[in-house]
Parts: sequence; C-alpha cells; structure tokens
Amino acid sequence: MVGDTLSLDMVGHKFDPLTISWNAKDVMLYALGVGAKPADELDFVYEGSDRESGGPLVLPTYAVIPATRAMGNLRHVVKLKIQRLLHGEQGIELLRPLPVKTEITLESKVSEVWDKGKSGVIGVSALASDADGPLFKSYSTLFYIGGGGFGGEPGPSTKDKNQPPEREPDLIIDYATQPEQGAIYRLSGDRVALHIDPEFARKAGYDKPFMHGLCTYGFVGRAILHGLCGGDPARFKSMTGRFADTVQFEDHIVTKFWNDGPGAAIIQVEDQNGGVVLSQARATFAD
Repeated sequence: MVGDTLSLDMVGHKFDPLTISWNAKDVMLYALGVGAKPADELDFVYEGSDRESGGPLVLPTYAVIPATRAMGNLRHVVKLKIQRLLHGEQGIELLRPLPVKTEITLESKVSEVWDKGKSGVIGVSALASDADGPLFKSYSTLFYIGGGGFGGEPGPSTKDKNQPPEREPDLIIDYATQPEQGAIYRLSGDRVALHIDPEFARKAGYDKPFMHGLCTYGFVGRAILHGLCGGDPARFKSMTGRFADTVQFEDHIVTKFWNDGPGAAIIQVEDQNGGVVLSQARATFAD
C-alpha cells in the first residue's frame, strides 16, 4: 500500500528489478545535452569516431539517466508532490566503462529516510548489471519540503564532508551553458516541466525555468573526465556531490579541483559569480 507521508518503515524496501536499454543515439544525445562540443569531444557525439567498437565513447555520467528510474520507484511506497521535491545528493561509481549499447537490470532500494523537522530526506541506492556483470552503482537523495515531522532521526551531519582546503585550486575548468540546454537535456528522459515551462516554474515558486541538477552534474562530469582522466572514460571511477543552488541557462559552470591524494580530488562547483552550485563533491579516478 502506498502511503501519503514518509515513514521509517520505508527503509530497506527493495523495488522490483527494472530492465533498461540504451544505444548510440541515446548516449550521443545525452552528451550534447550536457554540453559536449564536436570540435573538442567528437568521440562522444559521432558514431563513426570509434571504429573498433562501432560507436561513440560514452560519458561516464550517462549512468544517471537509467539511475533516475530508481528514484522513480519511490512512487510505489509514498505519494510525493513533485513541486515539493529537490534533488539533494547524487553519486555514481563506475565498475567498468559504460558500453555504447546494452540492456541492464537495475536493482534498487530505499537506503535511508531522515527527519529534518519541517522536511524529510529519502535515499535510494541502485546497482546496474548487464550480460557481462555489474556495471555501475548509484546513490541519490531527495529533499522533500514539508515531509518531516514523522518521528525519525535527523541523520548524520555532513557539513564537514569533502570541504575544499584553504588554498587555491589545483585546476579550474569553466564551461558555458546555452539557452537551449534544458530543452536538449530533457530529451534524455527527464521531462519535468519545471525546466522548460515558464508557467509551471512560476506555479512551483520559481521566476523561470532553470537547469536540471543532473544536467549540471553532467557538465561537472565532463570537467572531471577531461581534467583528471585525460578524456578516457575507463579512468573515471566515481563522482559524488550535493546540489547547493540552481544554475540558470547561459550561466557558466566553473569546476574547481583540489588534489586529495592519489587518484582523488575534492571538487567545488560555482557559477560565474562565485555562487556555489555543487558542494561537498569528490571524484576518484585511475592515475
């Protein structure tokens, strides 16, 4: 039975496995949606660029596209009003490079439910596998405004998690977004009207549509791929971060990196005005 409020009884609930497939067109469209440019990233947007495998390379953050289906499973245990939902955190761990064409089985569960007083937090974890075995893991949290007060624990403090050191970044990568960014990105599967329909955005309490959080995440993933992995998806291991603020279309996404030991970096992402849009972020990669 589907409830109307968050409950501790949700924790550990396993959802029925989902079968999801994708192909070269899907991954190229996603790459364009998160800002890939043919001039510099042809391997990710052109099916003839990698003749050996018969298709393009796949951006590691494409994993979030099937992973969002795990979050969608929440409708089976609780009724959530989409206007009151905010994407809190997102993490992915690549167990091997994503294939250009495959069919996966996505197994997911509710990993946590926290009571923040006026609001609640729901965590969902997932494992994707294909015919060759485990492919990637994902972890997401949703912040549900007005969904607290059900008698749960507030959860551990994360204020000191992945904080940048007090020194200049070791690397900065600046990507500009485009006016049509949301219109392209939504074609990869996230059709929420908030990011394209001005009237819907106003009814939800915003002045105008703004970037999908996971579109921003994809821009940051590209910065990690090219800044830390030499453009090689096989070297990209994991990425996690907390959505701190909205990004407007035509804003710049400025990714700042601090080395955090071999194969790891602390990351903070800002807009062109210095406002933090992705915080408490970290990436791991093969040296």
